[in-house]
Amino acid sequence: MLGMMLKTSAGRKKSYGKDLVFRVLMIIFLLAGLGMAGCDRVSHQALPATDDQPMWSVKNNKRNERVPSVVDFDHELDFYQPAKTEYNFYFTYKTVHPWWDAVALGMEDAAKQYEQRGIIINYEYLAPNGASATDQIRRLKDAAGREFDVVGVDVADVDVVTPVINELIANGQKVMTFSSSDAAREDGCNRIAYVGNTHNYEDGAKLTEALCKKLDYSGKVAVLVGTMGAPCHEDRAFGAQDVIAKYPDMEIVEIAYDEDSVEKSYDLATGFLNEYDDLSGIICCNMSNPVGAARAVKEAGRQEEIVIVGMDHDQEALGYLRDGVIYALGVQDCYSIGFDTLQVAIKIADGHLPGELYPEKTEEITTIIYQDSAGTLLQTLYGEID
Repeated sequence: MLGMMLKTSAGRKKSYGKDLVFRVLMIIFLLAGLGMAGCDRVSHQALPATDDQPMWSVKNNKRNERVPSVVDFDHELDFYQPAKTEYNFYFTYKTVHPWWDAVALGMEDAAKQYEQRGIIINYEYLAPNGASATDQIRRLKDAAGREFDVVGVDVADVDVVTPVINELIANGQKVMTFSSSDAAREDGCNRIAYVGNTHNYEDGAKLTEALCKKLDYSGKVAVLVGTMGAPCHEDRAFGAQDVIAKYPDMEIVEIAYDEDSVEKSYDLATGFLNEYDDLSGIICCNMSNPVGAARAVKEAGRQEEIVIVGMDHDQEALGYLRDGVIYALGVQDCYSIGFDTLQVAIKIADGHLPGELYPEKTEEITTIIYQDSAGTLLQTLYGEID
C-alpha cells in the first residue's frame, strides 16, 4: 500500500505514509495535548507507528533545560493572515519512516491552529516504502494534475528530480521543498522555497569531529551513508570525509549505502566488524543506520572498542546512546520543520515569493547530544523512564 487515507471532522483529508493499523498509543497523545479520536472522527490525528518503532509522542512534563533547545514543541502561527479559508497541499518525501512521522506532527499542529482561525488545510502526506527517485517523479507528476495549491517534496535525488520540479514550475505549479533534502537554486532547481535542514554537511562534519576527538585523532572508521543520491545523506558523508582527511592518523576503510534500512545497515556493520579487526568507529549519516550499527557492535561485544556517531531521535538509538553503545547523535527538530513547512506553503499558495514574509530557505536546527541527555530526550519524546 502507498499510504493511509484519513478524513477529519472538519473535512481535512490527510494521507499518511503507513499501511499499518494504529498502535494503542492514544492515551499518550491525549496526555501530550495532541488529542486523538476514533477512526470515524480523527481531528488532529497522531500518526500510526511501524511494527518496530513506537510513535514519536510528546511528553512535556519533567523536561530539563536541555530539551527545548533540541526539539521545540511550543509553536504559534505567525502574524500572516491567509488570503483564503481553505487550501489543498500535497507533500511527498523519501520513504515511510518514523523521522517523517515527527515532521507530520508539526504539520498537524499547524493545521489545527489554522482550523481554530477558521482556515481549513487539506493535505496529503505520502511516500513509498523504499526510497525511489522514479517513484517520487511519478507522484509529483500525478499531483501536478490534481490542482493542489502547493506541492512539496523532500528530494530523493537532486539530479533526477530537479528536471521534473522545473517542468512543474514552468507549467504553473507552485513547488517547494521541505524536511532534510533540498534541490537548491545553485543546483539548477527552480523550486520556490525550502524549509528544513540547511546544514547537513556541517552536521556530518560536527559528528565526525566528535568521533575523532573521542578517538584521540587516530583510528580506522567506516561510513554508512543511507540512500544514494539523497542530498542530506550524501552531504553528511562528504562532511565526514573532509574531516577525516584533515587528520593523518585517521582513515576511512569503507563507505557503504544502506538505503535507510536498519536491517541493511546491521548487515553492513557486521561486515565491517568481521573485515576490520582494528576498526575504531562507524559514522552514520541517517536515522536508521545508527540503530543497525549499534545492534551489530553490541552483538559482537565490541561496544568498548567502537565509537558510533549518527543522526536523529530513533527510540532504540537513544537507548543505545543512554547505555553508551552510541557516542553521539545529531537530533534534528523535525516538529519545527513540519510546522514551518505548512506556514510557508500558505504564503506560497497566496502568491508570495521569498522576501519579506519568509526566506528562500527556512533553517531548522540540529543539536549534537551525548549520553547525559539521552534519558531526558527518551522521556520527552517517548515517555520512556529509566
